[in-house]
Amino acid sequence: MTETPSADRPAADGPAPRLVLATHNKGKLRELRELLRGQVPGLDVDTQVVDAGAVGAPDVAETGVTFAENSLLKARAVAEATGLVAIADDSGLSVDVLGGAPGVFSARWSGRHGDDAANLQLLLAQLADVPDEYRGAAFVCAAALAAPGSSPDGGREVVEYGQLEGTILREPRGEGGFGYDPVLQPSGLDRSCAELSSEEKNAISHRGHAFRALLPAIVEALAGK
Repeated sequence: MTETPSADRPAADGPAPRLVLATHNKGKLRELRELLRGQVPGLDVDTQVVDAGAVGAPDVAETGVTFAENSLLKARAVAEATGLVAIADDSGLSVDVLGGAPGVFSARWSGRHGDDAANLQLLLAQLADVPDEYRGAAFVCAAALAAPGSSPDGGREVVEYGQLEGTILREPRGEGGFGYDPVLQPSGLDRSCAELSSEEKNAISHRGHAFRALLPAIVEALAGK
């Protein structure tokens, strides 16, 4: 039986990939493709902008102590492994009264990586006695670009940032999203991030802001390849 290529993996005889996003998250890939659509002459975003799995890129440990360090670690490693321009991001929740924590430890705040329920419970317990006016927080994202041959001391590397400011609610609300979405209410809205549609969230998200800020560097890097 002949295997039909998926929308997220280019056909073997199709155009060669030109840009790799260092993730296996298909939602992030779709977001980047839509951002780039029509921006680079001759770029087929549906086949030439791919995720890490499509090109066998390695998983990279997030050993940095800042979002920027982690995103650059991933972008550099994937660019060198694949010979392609690489994009990576790292993001998390920054709470004012916790001095910016959980920060880069957001996904493992409770001690168990990726346990959203435990992370939420711990955060809400830590903020239980904090008055509403001091519950400010933000989702923060650092998005990095690295081209093959880039290095920490020079070369084509760019980092841009995005932020979604809001307030930590006293209990989770909404069934959408993931991570801390149910407890962050964006400034100016009366719903949590988990109560927004994907279109509403993408329009204001920290990751969307960071990717849009990185767009000129992406276009420039691809124009040179």
